Amino acid sequence: MAQLSFKNRIALNYIITTGLLIFVVFSAIYFTVKFTVYKHIDENLMIEIQDHLKEIRVENKKVIFMDAEEWEEREHNSVDVNPVFVQFFDLNKKTIEKSPNLKNETLVFHDSVEHFQLFDTKLLNNTIRQIQIPLHIKSKKVGYLIIAMSLSDSAKVLKNLFDTLLIAFPIILLLLFFIARFFAGRSIKPINAIINTSEIITKDNLKTRIPLPKTRDELFVLSKTINNLLDRIEDAIKREKQFTSDASHELRTPLTVIKGTLEVLIRKPRDNKEYEDKINYCINEVDHLNILVDQLLLMARFENQKLNINKENVYLNAIILDVLTLNSEKINSRKIDVVLEAGDEFYIYSDNYLLVTIIRNIISNAIKYSNENGKILIELKKEKDTISCTISDHGIGIEKKDLESILNPFFRSDSSLHSEIKGTGLGLSIVKRMTEMLHITFKIDSEIGIGTTVVLTFNENSKTFE
Repeated sequence: MAQLSFKNRIALNYIITTGLLIFVVFSAIYFTVKFTVYKHIDENLMIEIQDHLKEIRVENKKVIFMDAEEWEEREHNSVDVNPVFVQFFDLNKKTIEKSPNLKNETLVFHDSVEHFQLFDTKLLNNTIRQIQIPLHIKSKKVGYLIIAMSLSDSAKVLKNLFDTLLIAFPIILLLLFFIARFFAGRSIKPINAIINTSEIITKDNLKTRIPLPKTRDELFVLSKTINNLLDRIEDAIKREKQFTSDASHELRTPLTVIKGTLEVLIRKPRDNKEYEDKINYCINEVDHLNILVDQLLLMARFENQKLNINKENVYLNAIILDVLTLNSEKINSRKIDVVLEAGDEFYIYSDNYLLVTIIRNIISNAIKYSNENGKILIELKKEKDTISCTISDHGIGIEKKDLESILNPFFRSDSSLHSEIKGTGLGLSIVKRMTEMLHITFKIDSEIGIGTTVVLTFNENSKTFE
């Protein structure tokens, strides 16, 4: 069975709901009319009963049921227009008198029906409404009275009404279906625009956007949301292309240097001192390349969301001391004075590996960009429910306009002015990502010629050993 289109499903659902409502309304109309017709007939029958009971009298010890003039009335004499049939029975239920319009027919007394009960029966294959009551004169039962009224006209009215409603019902539903289908088609035009736009969007063509509907309804919100999604995808692909391009460049540079140095070495024999210098130079480039690869792999793990966080109680003082020990050779060679101020022992509930990486990158940058015989101050302190770690250097500093950009991968502030300082431009980007993952507040401030200050703030969720 073929799947209905979206607009046909909307129209069909609308028709089913509307059809049920129309059915209820039509049924209410039909039964209300029927109730009104029967109520009117029943009221007329009760009036007839009251009138005929008043006509019964005794004259010369003889019971007279109806005057001759009464029988001549049109309703008792005619069977064409609202005929009223009247018939009297004795105690043995034999006919005593009957209205002229009954002619050769007689009304049937129904023993199973209670007195004064209104019910439908048949007369000459026509439906009539009938009531039968006992007759009393001076508390003495003298017979029975049956009065009936034809339902032919009422039945025709009800049948015509039923037929009209029955024919109108499917016609109305059919018209409503096409009307609903038409307006549903107009309503989902933005969806067709979304489909058509989506078909022409590729990774090489992300500029196209879905036209926004004029009415600010749900489809407007959907179109705007998809456009925002396309904006984010386009930005992500641009960043990915830029990252790939920068990574390729950064990897190619040390490899080119190593290759060029080795090619120079093999062109002609050289003394041991020159070989040693060139090999040490290549080793430094390999170390730089190794650091770059490690950082690129770490960034890739960030992008793939495969970096697991294993939180535990970590001794912050010890992490800082370990990082300083690892960098002791650089610190001593540049005669940098490193001061650690910690008035207490601080324990942080965090991921040990990620925290070591954060501290190592920040301290490594502080050492790298400090002047010889400079000073680095590391301060640990607790303020209310937070623990802060402040790392300050008195180095070359960073321009204010570059403070936000230095958090982007491969960005280095004025790297051409300090070509002697090796770096990948990934360190602070990694620090920013890791602090976000660990919910650590990261703040950096700097000024050219004065130095750089980095503040890490750990919130009150940090735990301490019991």
